[in-house]
Amino acid sequence: MEASPKQPGVEDSLRAAAKTARAPTFGNPDQPPQGAINAEGNPASLTDPGPRNPAIGGQFPSAQSPPATDVGDMPMFWASFNNAPKRIQDGGWARQVTQFDFAIAEEISGVNMRLTAGGIREMHWHLAAEWGFVSYGACRVTVLDEKGRAYVADVKEGDIWYFPAGLPHSLQGLGPDGCEFLLCFDDGKATEYNTLLVTDWFAHTPPDILAANFGVPADTFSKIPLNQLYIFQGKEPGALAADQAAVKGAMGFPPQPFTFSLGASAPARQTRGGEVRVADSGNFHVSKTIAAALVTIRPGGVREMHWHPNGDEWQYWVKGKGRMTVFNTGPKAVTMDFNPGDIGYVKRANGHYVQNIGDTDLQFIEVFRSSYFADVSLSDWLTHTPPAMVAQHLNVDEETIAKFPNNEPVVMPE
Repeated sequence: MEASPKQPGVEDSLRAAAKTARAPTFGNPDQPPQGAINAEGNPASLTDPGPRNPAIGGQFPSAQSPPATDVGDMPMFWASFNNAPKRIQDGGWARQVTQFDFAIAEEISGVNMRLTAGGIREMHWHLAAEWGFVSYGACRVTVLDEKGRAYVADVKEGDIWYFPAGLPHSLQGLGPDGCEFLLCFDDGKATEYNTLLVTDWFAHTPPDILAANFGVPADTFSKIPLNQLYIFQGKEPGALAADQAAVKGAMGFPPQPFTFSLGASAPARQTRGGEVRVADSGNFHVSKTIAAALVTIRPGGVREMHWHPNGDEWQYWVKGKGRMTVFNTGPKAVTMDFNPGDIGYVKRANGHYVQNIGDTDLQFIEVFRSSYFADVSLSDWLTHTPPAMVAQHLNVDEETIAKFPNNEPVVMPE
């Protein structure tokens, strides 16, 4: 019988970890110890003869060889748009990850959409609020508020929008190459493929009712689409000012904009390790049910150990390579790797941290079903508790505790 082929890279690193580890080891309280340390005397325990998919397995080194401090299990908190089926139409495409695909994601669902230049996401509305982030290109958005005031704006890479539940809107890609964007809904079960579409309502309304409603002859509607358009190729829109003038009514424009330049906003916190920009109802006043943060971590930096007391965290990984460990009661601690296009999810009040494990900037978005952004920093808590109390918990002297960051740096190093 032939020997199984050796898995390159991963098994070598596992053997190296086992060779250098000793049990019990610093930072590993669990007995028996976790991970490769257990194979120190028997390297065969690290082999994986298969079957396996190296292309997928290679994306998750932390799953192949978890840190020795990981313990137990928890619901999978990794998903990705990279393996979500696309709904492709003439004018663009969409793909989504909802709670039906990603069981842990109760509070937020996500959509990734592409529109060509002139491509239109047809006029529609949702039962949930919609939050959008432009990751590429530019897009024109339209929305009508509950008092009949229209809003039209162009958004570019780094900009966001927010449409409260029930407000009708449309999206159209601009030149030269359309746009790509992220959508989040404030309901984990909300699906992009089950929206209230203007073409659907027309097609399912008797012609005489349409005539009575719009005050025109019934044959006016003889050529309406009988199937929804959803995404379709349209003509590139004209000047923004012309569209804005065309929709202005007696009530004027809404008092608060439905768009916000998150990427160009001033950082809420900035250190040598990175920065965070925040958009919530405090600075993006219309956004009442979704708060968000755009986090950038420099190579070698860490999004500090923290948790969020006011909502689950839904993440969209924009660029770079990252590793996140989530901590929960049990104790449970699980580490997972993330790449661009991936999605992460951390339950309310679960401790976690994120490392940049690449050689370029790491950037991801934190989204919450809340009117405001809030987090609790572990170092901030420890440095605002009587030092003698903390020293007795950690067996660390008070002079050392005084050196901990006491200003919630968000991204380390400061």
